[in-house]
Amino acid sequence: MLEFDVLVVGSGGAGMRAALEAGQQAGVSVALMSKMFPTRSATGCAQGGINGVLKNTDPADSLDMHFFDTVKGSDYLGDQDAIEFFVGRMPDCIRELDYLGVPFSRNGEGFIAQRNFGGASSPRTCYSADKTGHVILHTLYEQCLKHGVKIFSEWYLLDLVVNDGQLHGVIALDLKTGQIISIAAKTVIMATGGAGRMYWLRTTNPFASTGDGMAACLRAGIALKDPEFIQFHPTGLAGTGILMSEASRGEGGYLLNKPGERFMQRYTPEKMELATRDLVSQAIETEIREGRGFGEGMQAYVHLDLRHLGKEKILERLPQIRDLAITFEQVDPVKAPIPIRPTCHYSMGGIDVVDYRTCATAIDGVFAAGECSCVSIHGANRLGGNSLADVIAFGKQAGCSAACHSREKTFTGNSHLAAVAAQWEETFRSVTGRTAGSPVASIRDRLAETMWDNVGVFRRQTDMETATRRLDQLWEEYQHAAVPDTNRVYNTNFVNYIELGSLLTVARAVVLGALHRRESRGCHLREDYPQRDDENFLSHTLVSLKDSRYQIAYRPVSITKYPPAERNY
Repeated sequence: MLEFDVLVVGSGGAGMRAALEAGQQAGVSVALMSKMFPTRSATGCAQGGINGVLKNTDPADSLDMHFFDTVKGSDYLGDQDAIEFFVGRMPDCIRELDYLGVPFSRNGEGFIAQRNFGGASSPRTCYSADKTGHVILHTLYEQCLKHGVKIFSEWYLLDLVVNDGQLHGVIALDLKTGQIISIAAKTVIMATGGAGRMYWLRTTNPFASTGDGMAACLRAGIALKDPEFIQFHPTGLAGTGILMSEASRGEGGYLLNKPGERFMQRYTPEKMELATRDLVSQAIETEIREGRGFGEGMQAYVHLDLRHLGKEKILERLPQIRDLAITFEQVDPVKAPIPIRPTCHYSMGGIDVVDYRTCATAIDGVFAAGECSCVSIHGANRLGGNSLADVIAFGKQAGCSAACHSREKTFTGNSHLAAVAAQWEETFRSVTGRTAGSPVASIRDRLAETMWDNVGVFRRQTDMETATRRLDQLWEEYQHAAVPDTNRVYNTNFVNYIELGSLLTVARAVVLGALHRRESRGCHLREDYPQRDDENFLSHTLVSLKDSRYQIAYRPVSITKYPPAERNY
């Protein structure tokens, strides 16, 4: 059995920033566990930039402007005390990344370059061409190695072990050997990313985004907060869902329908293509539904046109966008527009964080940061550039808090860890011994179809009731799915089975939250309840799991400075 004062699960920006912060504390043993090699984590897909009020492009920008933009973008569902805390820390967080070696793009004076992003009143998004997440991830990995963080690559989280409200540690599967291993931990930081693969190919998320940490915390007694708020990015490649970063619109790209109109003029005439992601996604889907898109059904799309930017600017500012368009759509954006359509991008909801200053959850010793968590600063809609900001700001807070908290705790419950590990050994033997039952891929594809058709950009009561029934059926089918692979070494069939269980667990929470929120707010667009309803729903959804049954409750939103108002762009 392994023992660590701080165990970080997940190696994206939040996980590595947390591990680095904890690793810098004297006398604290820190480990980072990831089901992949750390630099392949989802943060590497974050292309566009990271928000912070540096005033390098606009000297008139201010913390209060960033605060209000985030509150307004959240459709007033973000907790304002947490948002103010967040924006106040971002300038120093970005300067710290610069000091650590992140190669930010620079302006003519040599300062960190900043550009416009959707929903922002000022160009405050710092960037490194269109590979910002990639360079941050690699820099943090180097720093973790420098500060002695023990890294377990290709170790998969099976369970978070909590008994009578007390944390004992986690159970993990070493993919390289097939061993099921107990890890005792005084504190655990969940930083496992989102669950976008519940929509399978209609998502920008990597294949690893299967909601493992969210599902583990839900089973352990920690609620998911606001799970119904799934952000659909307006510009995913039509055929694969791969992200065409908001940087493409921030640099001046146009959205065009089949008649060649810049149709955002009809929806957000002031912001045009730089309105918030929920509004742009809804506008694109409306154009397609009303017959002004290209193609039909799931293959329908509109155009993202960059040609007017010129080859030099595209090569300098958007090289990855061009490479992806050429590779996956056989379209060179220098010469032709890119086929795009909204695609599942980000989970605003997640593991319920009860203290934004520490990233603590309701279970003593369990912390959460990044996309798997819900602080809540994003509310009903996240602004572009605020996700990398989120992982850095709150990853740092979680790492510091967990390290300090670990000094007050002792290791406990080795017998509990051993018992849960033995249960997982039996699960492995049982699941991999099945030769009959539905294939995992079949259940996964039907899950994705159910979610896209019934809990997508537009939502209705009858559709979500259909989704509820289908997910219940899929869950029953999942219990007897066939995984005919008894190998212990790199048994990805078994891992895919457990990942599917995580996706189903989280998806059922998403549908429950969406079904009970009878209003439209941010990315949650109810066609049968088209208006925002502050009187009844200015509150956070809390979905918990008790005795295998889902339960729903609500918590008031923290309003400190800006009373809810109509959100216009």
